[in-house]
Amino acid sequence: MRMQRTSPPTKDELAAAATALLPDLIGPGLHVVFCGINPSLYSAATGHHFARPGNRFWPALHLAGWTPRQLPPSEEHELMSYGVGVTNLVARASATAAELSADELLAGAAVLRAKLLHYRPRAVAFLGVTAYRTAYGERRAVLGRQERDVAVGVRTWVLPNPSGLNAHYQLPDLARLYGELRFALAGVERPE
Repeated sequence: MRMQRTSPPTKDELAAAATALLPDLIGPGLHVVFCGINPSLYSAATGHHFARPGNRFWPALHLAGWTPRQLPPSEEHELMSYGVGVTNLVARASATAAELSADELLAGAAVLRAKLLHYRPRAVAFLGVTAYRTAYGERRAVLGRQERDVAVGVRTWVLPNPSGLNAHYQLPDLARLYGELRFALAGVERPE
């Protein structure tokens, strides 16, 4: 477990993060693995998933009922005790996901499939429809449960990316959609 930072990464630390790898939070027996596109330089520099200020992953996860309180990125290790894991489609960090090539996304899809087959979570939830479409050749994919699972026995969902740059979805929308996945996995309809 890394120590919690008291200051944001420096410009030099962000530059060095381009070669850093962010370890997965994954293991057997998980309800869901949330799959980001790739780590931001900020996340790679801090060593924590979805660490950039303004990223709405942690508040959305809590508001959706996945965690009993809003965890800071520095406490990400607690997610697995709630049946939640985190990985990325592409391991390398970048300033923006737009820097990734289609070949990287396709290669990442194969690596991810192997992880899912090994650990067998109940579901995988891709956080970003455009990257999912490219990685899996599903040009018409929309948010929600997908018809085709990316690994046998692992239900596949696509949810909005929680980045603060994704203005199409506000925090209440993210919480509602992330919550729909939680209710679907529990086998109950979400109360209105």
